[in-house]
Amino acid sequence: MGEEKRAELKGKVLRLKDLVEYQDGTVASRMIVNRPAGSITLFSFDEDEGLSEHTAPYDAVVTILDGECEVWLAGETHQMKEGETIIFPANAPHALSAVTRFKMMLTMIRE
Repeated sequence: MGEEKRAELKGKVLRLKDLVEYQDGTVASRMIVNRPAGSITLFSFDEDEGLSEHTAPYDAVVTILDGECEVWLAGETHQMKEGETIIFPANAPHALSAVTRFKMMLTMIRE
């Protein structure tokens, strides 16, 4: 989504989980804020989809908007559901896997 599309969201009351749709057999994403200091991206995961273990050079905040997932963070497993949030510290290995279809908001803090 380009900057013009993101600008259309400003100043409006939003239901974040309605801004990204589920897609069969895949992960979908929609960036709603993209600035040098950080970004906010919405994701939808079909059942049994996920993100393999990786690291990021910045802190990341994940909030579950719908459904349930399993999160691995630095060797610990967490069951998460709608309304729950976890903070991934910079450079900590982490991964996500859908238990049911789920949606999440990822906020990356770069500065």
